[in-house]
Amino acid sequence: MVGPGNGAFAVEESRVKKAVVLTVSGEVDMLTAPQLEEAIRTALDSRPAVLIVDLSKVEFLASAGMSVLVTAQAEAQPHTRLAVVAEGAATSRPIKLMGIDSVVPLFRDLDSALGE
Repeated sequence: MVGPGNGAFAVEESRVKKAVVLTVSGEVDMLTAPQLEEAIRTALDSRPAVLIVDLSKVEFLASAGMSVLVTAQAEAQPHTRLAVVAEGAATSRPIKLMGIDSVVPLFRDLDSALGE
């Protein structure tokens, strides 16, 4: 787990089938986005077939966090398929408003992300 001891932000890594899943919780802002970026880079180092960033437990997603997702998409290709799980006003809405869903594949839930 990556994150400060206060529980406001955390990233947990797990494996589901051939995918590495990063489950993110709390707030992703300019202070915590670098921790998310480091977790993604560490996961990509093992060149998984699929990397899923699950934002379903995120309460706030700032532009710094969205920037990390765009960078991750560029760094993942061509070896790893990146997918983002985001549903709701705190995550899906800002991602769609910024047009990031045209660059980074967005899914409603983990099962959908695994099934593509």
